[in-house]
Amino acid sequence: MTASYIVGSLVGSFAIAYLCDTFVSDKKAFGGTTPHTVSDKEWWKATDAKFQAWPRTAGPPVIMNPISRQNFIVKSTE
Repeated sequence: MTASYIVGSLVGSFAIAYLCDTFVSDKKAFGGTTPHTVSDKEWWKATDAKFQAWPRTAGPPVIMNPISRQNFIVKSTE
């Protein structure tokens, strides 16, 4: 009997949270509009293409010692 109350409470709280989230974010309860960058699919494709073409460079791997707060660069064995 107690388990059914717990499960029912959890399901009910998730349902209320979902409804509140939908009302505030999707229905724009506090005003506002959806940004152009979110609603425009062409803009999203162009931005994604730009980031995929971006040259990525990285430094050597670093190991952090959390106790002494010192960083050590890992040297290759080659």
